[in-house]
Amino acid sequence: MVPSLDWLIYAFVRKEAVISSQIEGTQATLIDLLEYEAEQATRVAVEDVHEVCNYLDAIKYARAQIKGSRGLPISIRLLNEAHRRLMRGVRGANKQPGEIRRSQNWIGGTRPGNAVFVPAPSEEVPALLADLEKYLHAEGGLPPLVRIGLAHVQFETIHPYLDGNGRIGRLLITLLLEHWKLLSAPLLYLSLFFKRHRAEYYRLLGEVRRTGDWEAWMGFFLEGVETTADEAVHLLENLGVLTETTARSATGPSHTRVTLRSCASELRST
Repeated sequence: MVPSLDWLIYAFVRKEAVISSQIEGTQATLIDLLEYEAEQATRVAVEDVHEVCNYLDAIKYARAQIKGSRGLPISIRLLNEAHRRLMRGVRGANKQPGEIRRSQNWIGGTRPGNAVFVPAPSEEVPALLADLEKYLHAEGGLPPLVRIGLAHVQFETIHPYLDGNGRIGRLLITLLLEHWKLLSAPLLYLSLFFKRHRAEYYRLLGEVRRTGDWEAWMGFFLEGVETTADEAVHLLENLGVLTETTARSATGPSHTRVTLRSCASELRST
């Protein structure tokens, strides 16, 4: 549907890096990232853009590993190396980048006693991650999309790092979609859906942990897959129209500028 898949992957990966980082509090936008890559001044702190760039490095590294004949498979070691790249020189750089936590962490609150959620003690984390890795490589009777949804919750519940768990957990979704050959290229990312429905996202993760309500979570997760896929197709169709219209246009550069502005608006909205 598009003249260049590489160009589309370039744009989709950057959009995912921006949105997944925004969920964790980063203020950089897609425009900020593109301006930074073009060596232009950005409107936000350079540190925020560096966080997004680190996420790009983590995605690039992990995809190269799972696609290479001598690369790492989907594994905790792979996620550790991606985490090392994610946290390099930015917020959390002093929180054991690339290493499984050796102390207790928690979500929300100021201490475990008033936290929203307290993950397993650090001494239990290696065994829990080993079980998750075995699950990812076991032959399962569940559909792959369901297994991906289950794996994401389990990873976030283990919360194996002192920082960066959300971004690595969302990266795991992307890697599994490609590794299990549901997609031939990384063109579906759920971070925008999670960001739009952030309160529900966190609520449903909490319900799995408190009551074991996996069904409600899976309904939400699969709705996110469907919505995101439909929006991606809609975007591709609009880009196809843009390409054809621009190629056939005989009305000069002003028409092209108007069309490109329309396309930019479409990219931002979806």
